[in-house]
Amino acid sequence: MSDGIEDVVGVLTEQIERRFEMSMDDLTAAVAAAPDANLDATEIVKWHGLLTESQAALDRAEDALLAALETQPSKVDDPTMDLAHRVNAAVTTRDGRAMVVRWLLDPNAPGKQDHTAERLAGLRRGTRRGPAVPTSAPAQPATATTPGRGVLR
Repeated sequence: MSDGIEDVVGVLTEQIERRFEMSMDDLTAAVAAAPDANLDATEIVKWHGLLTESQAALDRAEDALLAALETQPSKVDDPTMDLAHRVNAAVTTRDGRAMVVRWLLDPNAPGKQDHTAERLAGLRRGTRRGPAVPTSAPAQPATATTPGRGVLR
């Protein structure tokens, strides 16, 4: 159905291979062998895998929809309409994942040069400056020396 759109995975794969100067298979193997060696590569390989999974799901959904449409009379029934919705959802998923891969490939993308990017990089490396929430026990509540005065019960 989407002849030109299916090239999204191919185009992004080529960009990844150019950036890391190796084939996607070699990059995937390198990341599997040493996931902490290059966190950018690890993240890109992860999202590329999710992208290819979503493209495969889209291909299956489109094939099912085409098969159903071939058997339909002029009016589309509810099960076929459900297949069309499945195709739309698969396109949305694939496109969202493609956007993440594009963002990961672009060193100047919005959000990569500010304070938030620094914090995210620290989290990816496993370093933190302090706990995200207080970890100590709360202070003991005040108690009144004389019952009924100063503390509500």
